[in-house]
Amino acid sequence: MNNKPPIFKGGYDHDGAQRWIEGIERIFGAMRCLDEHRVLLGGYVLHDEADHWWGNASQMLGAGGALISW
Repeated sequence: MNNKPPIFKGGYDHDGAQRWIEGIERIFGAMRCLDEHRVLLGGYVLHDEADHWWGNASQMLGAGGALISW
């Protein structure tokens, strides 16, 4: 959190989503974040609608036995 990761709240905002991905990936690179930690950190900075979506999506993927990677 010291790196002030961007927050994404969801909604139909292609440009906002793209900026969020670019910002969070820049932090991943600076932190030398391992692949297995990227999903956890990325999910942590999702809020509101995006957080609800991710909770449902990860639950469905995990139930199917899928390995969730960044």
